[in-house]
Amino acid sequence: MGPNGSGKSSLLRCLAGLRKPEGGAVRYDGVDIKDWGSPRIARQLAFVDQYAISESDLLVADVVELGRTPFRATWRGHDHRDAAIVNGALERMGLNDLRARAWNTLSGGECQRTHIARALAQEPSAILLDEPTNHLDIRHQLDLMRLLAKAEWTAVVVLHDLSLAVRFCDQLALMNHGTVVAAGSPSDVLTPDRVREVFGVEVEVGPEVPPSGRTL
Repeated sequence: MGPNGSGKSSLLRCLAGLRKPEGGAVRYDGVDIKDWGSPRIARQLAFVDQYAISESDLLVADVVELGRTPFRATWRGHDHRDAAIVNGALERMGLNDLRARAWNTLSGGECQRTHIARALAQEPSAILLDEPTNHLDIRHQLDLMRLLAKAEWTAVVVLHDLSLAVRFCDQLALMNHGTVVAAGSPSDVLTPDRVREVFGVEVEVGPEVPPSGRTL
């Protein structure tokens, strides 16, 4: 989390292996990923950009199927396991009725959900999402955050919505001017004083609301 231009997307791209950090290293299970190729990275993690661009005329199901590409040997086609994984990803993102629609006819929210379904089809051990709630209506925002909160893999998410972050995230990292200024539990990070300092706004932090989680 953090204001615009604070470095959130740059940090996420470093974690995804799309940018080289100016200092330090990115490690998965203690292994530096600097020498990993794109296929190896894609077999470990999935990245969902914040921009839901849909210029291709591929069908939605075909776009989601691209998530299986890192696991295919040369010239191997789509098999039954791939089909089951793709169907499961479409189901989880509520896209079954759109599977035969052309990618370039989708709304922004539908396109974003297709992006996320493609990432789910990779069966990653970690998924990195840059402002994934962009373009989504309230229902789909909540559905996505519930999915990420309950998933068996690690999810690292860039968010602007403080309420969603407090309600669904286990740990927060608050950035400002390219630096992580605080990290820890939501209640420790998003205090009224710190929000005022970083965002320049006054807030009140409310109590937890069981069973759905925390709220701000």
